[in-house]
Parts: sequence; structure tokens; C-alpha cells
Amino acid sequence: MDNSKQSNSFSSLKPILSWLYVWGIAFGYIEAAIVIYLRRLYYPDGFSFPIVLADIHIAAVEMMRELMTLIIIWAVAELTFRTSLKKLAGYMIMFGVWDIFYYIFLKLFLDWPESFLTWDILFLIPLPWAGPVLAPILVSISLIYAGMVILVEMNVGTSFQFGKKFWIMEILAAVIIIISFMIPGTAVIDQAVPESFPWAIFLTGLFFGLVVFHSYLIKESNIPSD
Repeated sequence: MDNSKQSNSFSSLKPILSWLYVWGIAFGYIEAAIVIYLRRLYYPDGFSFPIVLADIHIAAVEMMRELMTLIIIWAVAELTFRTSLKKLAGYMIMFGVWDIFYYIFLKLFLDWPESFLTWDILFLIPLPWAGPVLAPILVSISLIYAGMVILVEMNVGTSFQFGKKFWIMEILAAVIIIISFMIPGTAVIDQAVPESFPWAIFLTGLFFGLVVFHSYLIKESNIPSD
């Protein structure tokens, strides 16, 4: 695609993208605030593994909060964009910004994580996910990148024809990444310290997803929209 068209497309998207970033940053702060409160209650001496198992009712509330967070992010994308693909792209951008700034705010207020390789509990549905902070940040950067590419390209008239094969492969990539988080997540249930993170599995899923995305981007990128 012509660089001048991409530049103009990005400029025309700036107002929408700016508010997506603002929303992601603000919601990242809210998420961090909730975690700060939880850590003050359960980890007064600082967060570390093994994880303190919360009361079953509190755990259920926390799991529902995580699910509602995903729904809220999608609701914003649903209200902002008209087509399904743009909604998905907006969702990916907001999710990525939210997750990255969640860690930024935790660093500002708690001076945590100590490094990008600090372990964290990432998600609880359907079973606990765990991994070094760097791993979800890499996922978030990839989501922001892919979402931006889709929005910019579609804004200049590109009509992506992502077929069933594409979505199956991307879902497979996501499943591989999730498995890499759930493997050490068993330590949460066992109240143990994770021994290692399966970087080979994680990076396989991450790069597979990006390679599939780029291969279809090249294949479909010159199809003009109606």
C-alpha cells in the first residue's frame, strides 16, 4: 500500500484511536487499583508465590469480575465500530493497552514487578494462568499491532477476506498460548512456586499467530472494498 495513503488513513483514525488509548489507560488504572486493594488484604508483605487461596466466594467474585472486564471491553468496541472485523480490531487494541498500563500502574504504585521476568497470576478462567510478566506484554503488543494494521488498512478501502482456515489457525495459536500459561498455572492450585515457564510453547503460539496474520495480510491486502 502507498505510504501516503497509510499516513492519511492513520491521521483520520487519530480521534478514534486516541479515545481507545484513553479508555485502555483508564481501565488499566482501575484494574491496577483493584489488585492493589487485593494485595493489601492478602499480601501485606508483598506479592509472591505460592499464591494465597482466597475464600471460594471471593474467588467466584474475582472470576466473574474478570469475565465482566472482557465483556466491558467488547461493549466499547461494539459501540465504536460498525463492522465485525473493526470491532475485533478495536477490542484487540483496547485489551492490549489496558493490559500494558495495568502493569505500568502497578510499577508506579507498588514498584512491582521487579523485572519483566517476575511471575504473575494472569487469569483464573477456566483454570489459573501464570507466567512471567513479559509474556502477556508480548501478547498485548502483538494484539495492538494487529488491530492497528486492520483498522488502518480498512480505513483506506482494504476488504479482508479472512476465511475459516485463517480463523482456525489463529484460534489454534491462541490455544497454544493459553496452554503455555495454564501449564505453570497448576502451581497456583497446588500453592507452589512455578518452576519454569514453557517459553518454547508460548513463542510457538505467538509467532505462529503473527505469521498466519501476515501471510493472509499479503494475500488479501489488495482486494478493494465495495
